[in-house]
Amino acid sequence: MLEQQNLILDKAQVNQKITRIAYQIYENNFQEGEIVFAGIWQSGYLLAQMLEGIYTKITGRPPKMVKVSLNKQTPTQGEVSLDCNPEDLVNKTVILIDDVLNTGRTLAYSLKPFFDIRLDKLQVAVLVDRSHKKFPVAADYVGYELSTTLKEHINVELEDEASFGVYLS
Repeated sequence: MLEQQNLILDKAQVNQKITRIAYQIYENNFQEGEIVFAGIWQSGYLLAQMLEGIYTKITGRPPKMVKVSLNKQTPTQGEVSLDCNPEDLVNKTVILIDDVLNTGRTLAYSLKPFFDIRLDKLQVAVLVDRSHKKFPVAADYVGYELSTTLKEHINVELEDEASFGVYLS
C-alpha cells in the first residue's frame, strides 16, 4: 500500500520561502566579501542552486557554489567531501544548506570539513526545520518550522515540476 502524502507547501509557497531566506542571508551578510553556498548533496544542493538564482538577482553578485557530499544513512562511514579546494574558502562566509533539519545528524557531520578551514563565518539554512534535535545544530535561516511526530516523514521535491513541493507522510 502506498503511503499517503499531504502537501504542506506548494511550489509558490516553496519559492516564497526560498526568496525570504535569500533576502535574510543578504540582510545579515551585505557587508561581507564573497559568500559561499555549500549545499548538501542532493536536495540541499538543489535548494542552494535555487537560492543562488534569487540571491544573485537581489545582490548582483553570485555566490560561489560548493557541493558537500556524504552518506546520509551512515555519515561516520566514508568521508565528507567538498567539490572545491578548501583554500578557496579561507576568510569567506559560508552558508551550509540542506532541505530538512530533523535530528541535526546530517548537518553535524556536514560541518566536519569546515572545521579545518579558517572561515569568516559559517551559517546554516534549511527549507524545513522539524525540531527533533539530537545534535547541537541550529539553523540561522529557516523557511518553514513544523512540529511532527518522530514517525512522520518530510519529503521535499524540488526536481519534478508535477510534484514540486513539501510533503508530510
